[in-house]
Amino acid sequence: MADDLNWLLRRLVEAVPDTHSALLLSVDGIPKYWYGLDIDNADRLAALASSMCSLANQVGKKFSADGSDGVRQVITELNEIILFVTAASAGSVLAVLAAREVDAGILSYEMQRLCTQVPAVLVTPTRYAHQGNGTR
Repeated sequence: MADDLNWLLRRLVEAVPDTHSALLLSVDGIPKYWYGLDIDNADRLAALASSMCSLANQVGKKFSADGSDGVRQVITELNEIILFVTAASAGSVLAVLAAREVDAGILSYEMQRLCTQVPAVLVTPTRYAHQGNGTR
């Protein structure tokens, strides 16, 4: 299955001009599948994207009218690149790096399309179930 998901990430990167790399990670920052990154940069980007989602969730809890903490997308524009981070599925996040020249609307659409095409595959199961007595 890993080859299938890497292929999907490659297809996303290649389909949208000025897109550099894509990474599927668990919400706790563990890289699962990636394209256009080496393992060290996949680890770094996973940690950063996970932190961005966590921060955005806290903003939602504190400042949204309904106290919602569901992140749909976080976009960070830097001098030369844009980082798109979106909730992919339960427990999973999709992060994409692109040049500033990227068409943000098309990339966002393609990211959402990827997430809706294969949601069951993108789900990251809970690492351990919590029980009432405090044991795992």
